[in-house]
Amino acid sequence: MTMPISRSIQFFSFAVVALVSSGIHAAAIYPINDASILAGSKFDIKVELNSVVNQNDLQIKINGIPLSKFISAKSEFIPNENGKGSSIIFRDVQLSKAGKYTLTANAVQERLQVSWDVYASGPRRVKNIILFIGDGMTIANRTAARVFSKGIVEGKYQGKLSFDDMPNIALIGTSGSDSLITDSANSMSAYTTGHKSAVNAMGVYVSRAIDNLSHPKVETISELIKRNTKMSVGIVSDAELEDATPGAVVSHTRRRADKQYIADQLLASGAEVILGGGSAYFYPQSAKGSKRKDDKNLVEAFKSDGYQTVFTKQELWVASQDQNTKKLFGVFHPDNMDGSLDRLFLKKNTVAEFPNQPDLTEMTQSAINVLSKNPNGFFLMVEAALIDKFNHPLDWERAAFDTIMLSNAVQIAKDFAKTHPDTLIIVTPDHTQSGSIAGVINDTKPGPLREKVGIYAEAGYPNYPKAGLEGYPSQIDVSKRLAFFYGAYPDHYETLHPKLDGTFVPAVKGEGGTYVANPKYIQLQEDAIHVGGNIPSYQDTGVHTADDAVLSAIGPGSEKFHGFMDNTEVFKVMVQTLGLGQK
Repeated sequence: MTMPISRSIQFFSFAVVALVSSGIHAAAIYPINDASILAGSKFDIKVELNSVVNQNDLQIKINGIPLSKFISAKSEFIPNENGKGSSIIFRDVQLSKAGKYTLTANAVQERLQVSWDVYASGPRRVKNIILFIGDGMTIANRTAARVFSKGIVEGKYQGKLSFDDMPNIALIGTSGSDSLITDSANSMSAYTTGHKSAVNAMGVYVSRAIDNLSHPKVETISELIKRNTKMSVGIVSDAELEDATPGAVVSHTRRRADKQYIADQLLASGAEVILGGGSAYFYPQSAKGSKRKDDKNLVEAFKSDGYQTVFTKQELWVASQDQNTKKLFGVFHPDNMDGSLDRLFLKKNTVAEFPNQPDLTEMTQSAINVLSKNPNGFFLMVEAALIDKFNHPLDWERAAFDTIMLSNAVQIAKDFAKTHPDTLIIVTPDHTQSGSIAGVINDTKPGPLREKVGIYAEAGYPNYPKAGLEGYPSQIDVSKRLAFFYGAYPDHYETLHPKLDGTFVPAVKGEGGTYVANPKYIQLQEDAIHVGGNIPSYQDTGVHTADDAVLSAIGPGSEKFHGFMDNTEVFKVMVQTLGLGQK
C-alpha cells in the first residue's frame, strides 16, 4: 500500500528534524520552501541527499514534469559531496511564468519537496530608485539624532529628520534562514535578491559546499538591471566598499570576509558609480597597505574601463560636475571612512591621516549628478554604514551624528525627486541594534554617577546647544545629556560621557582569551560604573537584535510599504516598480 503524499511529507519532515537534532546534515533543496522568486530572474537549484545514489535513481520534477523537460539548464551531479551524500545542481535556472511551483526529488528511500511562489512585476512605474541603508539603525538612533539636530521644547520636537515625514512606513522583519539574529550580509542580501540566506552569506543559499563561491546563487537587483535594462547602477558607502552591505549588491559568496573577491565583483558589475572606503583591496599586493593576495590593480582596471577615478572630496566634486563624467570610481580611505563627529568636530580616529574624505552627502550628490545623466534611469544604493559600526562599541553619540548625516543625504535625494517625481526613495536599516533612551544625565545632581541619571519627571530635558545649519550641535559633552543605554553588551565601564578621544572600546581581551571591561575608562574617570556583560564573554562589542526595522518611503510605489513586511518583500517592491519581471 502506497503511503499518501501528505503522510510521506510528514514522515520526511520528521526524519529531517531527527537528523538535524542528531548533528547529521539534513537533506535539502535550494531555493528553500516558500521562497518567492521573480519571474525571469536567474537562480540555481540544488538538491542535497543524505545518501549516496546513482544519478539515474534520482528523479526531480517540477509540478509533476521531469525537470530536464521543464528547464534548459544543464546539471552537475556530485556523487558524494564532502562525504555527506549525493548532490545535483542546476545553474542559471529561469521560470518565466508566474504561479505556484512544487519541486520534488525522489531517490530510493529519500523524498524531498519544496514549493515556491513565482511572481511577475507588471509594467515599470518608476524611473529611479534610491535605496538608503542606515546600517544597524534603531529607533533610538533616530530619536537621538532628532534631539541633537532639531531640539525639543516642552515635549515638542522643533523639526523632523528628512525621512520622518515620509508618508509610507513599514516594520521590517530581518531574520535569516538560519537564525533569528541576522548580520549585514544576510539582511542586505534579502533586500538585493528577494531570497533568505544565512549569517555571513550574500547572494547565495548556504549549502554544504566547502568552496565559498560554489553555493547555489540567486540573481541580485544590480544583475537584473544590467541584464534587462539600460539603467545605470550606483553604490555608495562610508564603509569599505567590500563590506557586507555594498558587497551584497553585486556578490555571491558564503563568507562576507571574501573581500578581494567582492572588490573584483564590483569591477565586474559594471556599476557606473562606486564610491566609498576600502582602497586596500583595489591595489596589487606589492602596493603599500594593500590587502590583496595577487597582483591585480583594480584602480587601473577601472580607469581602463572608462571610469573617472577620484581619491579626495575635492576631486570627487570636480569629477561629478564634469558633464563628460559618465562613470565614476572613488575610494577615500584604505578601510572604513571616519564618521561625521570626528571629521567635522573632534578630528579623532584617522581624520588627521586622511583629512580629505568626503561626507556621505557629498558622495550622494555626486552619485546622483552622474547617474541622472542616463535618460533610462538609475538604481542607487547609499549606505550610512558607520551607524552600525558605532552602535557595536556602544558609542551612541557617534551613531547619532551619522544618523543626522544620513538625514542630510536623504534630503539631497528628496530635493532631486522634487524635479524628478518618478523617483522612489526608500530609507531603512538592514537590521537593528539594542539602544534605548531612558532619561537624562544631570551632572549637578548629587551622589555617585549612577544617581545622576534622571528618569521620568526627574529627567527634564538635555541642554545641547542649538544645532548649526547641517544639524549638528557644536558641543555634546554638556551638563545635561541623553541617557542612552544598550541592551546587549560586553563587560565595560560606563562613564555616562561621550568619548571625545576616539571611538569607545568597551572591552579588551583578558586572561584566558575572554573579554573584560577596558580599564582605560576607570583610569580616565574614577567613578565609572563597571557593567557586567550580558552576552558571551568571547564577544567584545554589542550585537545585533531581532527588533523590527522601521522603513520609510516616498514616491511611486511607496504605498506598497505598510504594516509588517518581511525583508525579502523590499526587493519585491523594488523589482515590481521597475518592471523587472514583466512578461
